[in-house]
Amino acid sequence: MRQAVLLGSRGGRRAAYLQKAAEEQKIPLQILDWRDWGGEIPEGELFLKIDPPLWESSSLTDLDRLTREYLRELSLLAGKAEERPVEFFNTPEVIAALLDKRQCKERLLGEGLPVTALLESEKGPEHMRDLDGLLEAMRRSGVFQVFIKPMQGSGAAGVSAFRLQPGTGRMSLYTCARYLPGEGIVNTKELRNYREPGEIRRLLDGILELPCVVERWYAKASQGGYSYDLRAVVQEGRVDYVLARLSKGPITNLQLNNHPLPVEALGLPEQVQEEIAELCKRALACFPGLVSAGIDLLLEKGSLSPRIIEMNAQGDLIYQDIFQENRIYRRQAERMSRWLYGSDFPGDRRMRENE
Repeated sequence: MRQAVLLGSRGGRRAAYLQKAAEEQKIPLQILDWRDWGGEIPEGELFLKIDPPLWESSSLTDLDRLTREYLRELSLLAGKAEERPVEFFNTPEVIAALLDKRQCKERLLGEGLPVTALLESEKGPEHMRDLDGLLEAMRRSGVFQVFIKPMQGSGAAGVSAFRLQPGTGRMSLYTCARYLPGEGIVNTKELRNYREPGEIRRLLDGILELPCVVERWYAKASQGGYSYDLRAVVQEGRVDYVLARLSKGPITNLQLNNHPLPVEALGLPEQVQEEIAELCKRALACFPGLVSAGIDLLLEKGSLSPRIIEMNAQGDLIYQDIFQENRIYRRQAERMSRWLYGSDFPGDRRMRENE
């Protein structure tokens, strides 16, 4: 017996709007909650979509532990597919690969795709585990504006934009991280700008203790006095949704009260739109087992040349979509329907990919 299953969080918006799309397709969708999951999946032949678990902790010191636990669960799920038939929406292996920002970016670079460049220390990544090591690497490379991101974080957790004035030594740090006595460094939903050297050192020394990537900070294109980047959702080789994220500061995540804007309102030249779509399709093709991804891109100020910032194998929740067309989850439900009721699903997939 074939059945479609979502492993996620019952009652969350991801599950609710995929369920809504499935009902429109008259698909019976079973929702298996992470909180109830004990390492087993339902019997039978499965189509399984994996949504991320909800983490209640806001402490950055918990981030590495929680990620390691999630990677173990993904590995366990991958093992289930070796025991009996499981058709994953995105495979556990590819979800794990995209969780690692460095590994993801190196794969894209290896395929010749434009990405935001990594800052590397001549002494190796372990040398940039505190502010002093970071400053040395920045001065050696002549790069004085960088983004610092925990290797396996999401939702702006620990993400920091750091600027150094090389002549004066003055520093500026934008981050949602905050030091709380007794709790350490926690993630918040409020972006702050720190300028006092002692505060900056305490925060960055703590964040850089985690495995992090450090990237060059590019000047982004702007619209109406706001700089912006883009979140594109790409599924089955096609771009299903693109949203601009406008911000007065350097970090654009929408949960920080930044401003969403339909990409059409940017008035981008057709050539730029085509470059974005082609880059997204090429990025998706770099990862076997990846059907759907949320891809963050920036357009460089002046040239509007697109660069990939990062990819997320579970980046398909766009509020501006679910409250209107629900296009993204409807597309996923259509794929479930083809798998459940279409005997030629694998051939149909190859045909669409070659269009």
